[in-house]
Amino acid sequence: MLNRDFTLSAVIFDMDGLMLDTERVARKAWGQAMAEWGYELTDSFYFTIMGKTITDIRSIFLQTYGPDLPIAAIIGQKHLYMDTLLAEEGVPLKAGLSELLDRLERWNLGKAVASSTARRAVMDMLSRANVVHRFEVIIGGEDALRSKPAPDLFLAAAERLRVPPSGCVVLEDSEAGIRAAHAAGMVPVMIPDLVTPTEEMRNLAEAVLPSLFEAGEFLARQGRYNA
Repeated sequence: MLNRDFTLSAVIFDMDGLMLDTERVARKAWGQAMAEWGYELTDSFYFTIMGKTITDIRSIFLQTYGPDLPIAAIIGQKHLYMDTLLAEEGVPLKAGLSELLDRLERWNLGKAVASSTARRAVMDMLSRANVVHRFEVIIGGEDALRSKPAPDLFLAAAERLRVPPSGCVVLEDSEAGIRAAHAAGMVPVMIPDLVTPTEEMRNLAEAVLPSLFEAGEFLARQGRYNA
C-alpha cells in the first residue's frame, strides 16, 4: 500500500504494449524473420525479450539458439517486417491513452516515456502515433547504462523531469518494467498486454489494472484529483 505521505509528481510510461498496441506486431515480425532462417519463435521465448534493449535481446537470442544464429541478419529482417506491418496497419494506440494524457495535463503532472527501445525508434513510433509532443521527457534504451529490470531508465526519466523517484508512478506491461520501477523506488502499476501477471508481479505492483482507463482512476485517487 502507498505511504499516506505519498505525493504524486509525475507519471512515467513504457511504450510498446503499454501506450502503443505494437507487441503483437513485433511478435509477428520476429516470428517471420526467424522462420526465414529456419527457426521457430515460441511465445514463451518472446516473453523473455519483452522490455529489453536490442543489445540484451541479441545476447538472449545467442544464448538460446547458439552462436551460429545469424542474429544481425534476423534483426535487420525483423525491422523490415515491422516497418511494413506498421505502414500497412498504422501505429495503434492502446485504449484510454488519449483520455489519460488529457487528465495528466489538466492536473499539471509531469509525463515521461522510458522505453528499452532505441531512442530514435521511440521518437519515430511516438511521432507516427501523434503523441510525441505530449511528453516532456523521452528516454530510450541508450540513455542509461543498464536496461530494465535495472532501474536506470526510470531514474534517468525522474532526473530529467526534476522530480523525486518516490513521487513517480510507472505504468508498465512487462515483468522487466515492473521490477525496474520497484527497484527505482517508484510506484509500479501493471497493465498487462500479452503476459498474464504472475503472483510475484501482483506482489511487486501497487495495482494490476485492465486498461489505461482504470489507470486514470487510480491516479486520480492517489493524487486526490477530480476525474
